[in-house]
Amino acid sequence: MTQRARDLAEAGRDVVSLSAGEPDFDPPAHVAEAALRAVSEGRTRYTAPDGIPELKRAVVAKFRRDNGLDYDAAEVTVATGGKQVIWNALEATIDPGDEVVVFAPYWASYPDMVRLAGGTPVIVPPGEGFVPDPGALAAALSPRTKWVILNSPSNPSGAVIPPETMGALAEVVRHHPTAMVMADDIYEHIRYGVPFSTPASVEPRLRERTLTVNGVSKAYAMTGWRIGFAGGPAALIAAMRSVQSQTTSCPCSVAQWAAVAALDGPQEGLAERCAAFERRRDLVLAALRSCPGIECPTPEGAFYVYPSVAGCMGRTSAGGAVLSDDEAFALALLDEEGVAVVHGAAFGASPAIRISTAASDAALAEAMARLRRFCEGLR
Repeated sequence: MTQRARDLAEAGRDVVSLSAGEPDFDPPAHVAEAALRAVSEGRTRYTAPDGIPELKRAVVAKFRRDNGLDYDAAEVTVATGGKQVIWNALEATIDPGDEVVVFAPYWASYPDMVRLAGGTPVIVPPGEGFVPDPGALAAALSPRTKWVILNSPSNPSGAVIPPETMGALAEVVRHHPTAMVMADDIYEHIRYGVPFSTPASVEPRLRERTLTVNGVSKAYAMTGWRIGFAGGPAALIAAMRSVQSQTTSCPCSVAQWAAVAALDGPQEGLAERCAAFERRRDLVLAALRSCPGIECPTPEGAFYVYPSVAGCMGRTSAGGAVLSDDEAFALALLDEEGVAVVHGAAFGASPAIRISTAASDAALAEAMARLRRFCEGLR
């Protein structure tokens, strides 16, 4: 959808794209300055495969400061984005037939990465409020379960797993000895008045079977810098290092120095940006609730809303498109009103759409006006 929106814009269409999960802020000034300094000082050569010592120390300090997790340098890894961290872990551990439990709605890459690594994704239906249900997790586990992926705050739903539920999920996994937990915490710092929890800190007895994944992309608006990191058991980290060494050699050296500045530098700006995302969320929610046929829960984190479009299914748009499913809805909205969103089927929970609120207030207001016009024109 993002590429289709780009193509339409390049052809001269007026398009408001709310399909990509990317903050519209610039990185903090001291981060950009650190990158320029790294270039001027010639820090542009290959590094160790999974991170310079300075960045590993910064990651260790971050986990201790924010999550109460104590790792040493042999227990952390740095990769070319959080996505590569996840891929390295799957490729290093999955054998053909191994299963990975994924909760819907899920980040679209999880099931495909599992398949690419030779495993089988086991999709668990959404729980109440899109929060994973411990009972449903227990039912999904099998002797072939290798990983359970937990993403909180969630892409695409914005749901945040409460600490007590996280503890119950961790307890289920703890009693299933073949399973490990992959905690995708990339949206950790984008929450709206609710606490954050991660499995290894909630249930320390699961620490040796948990990979805690994070990065600088979302909190510090460094998506294109491609720096992700993780903490976990030393043997797993070593295996992931081997995968990375034979694929990308090392993360970008300049981006690594910028990430050191992000993690070690002032953190006060995180709250200011989070407040901006919360304001935008509220703007979009108010507009959505005036759109006929749309219902939307209130997300507690990340910068997405995930409204149901069930009330629009089976209807026909003003332009003559039959809305047979959420993909048809998203395509018609883009073609007729120039608003790009992503259909829920891509995330395993339909009929719905994902709207990114990581855009300016003006862009969001315009997009919501167009969406309301689209919904009011359905027949």
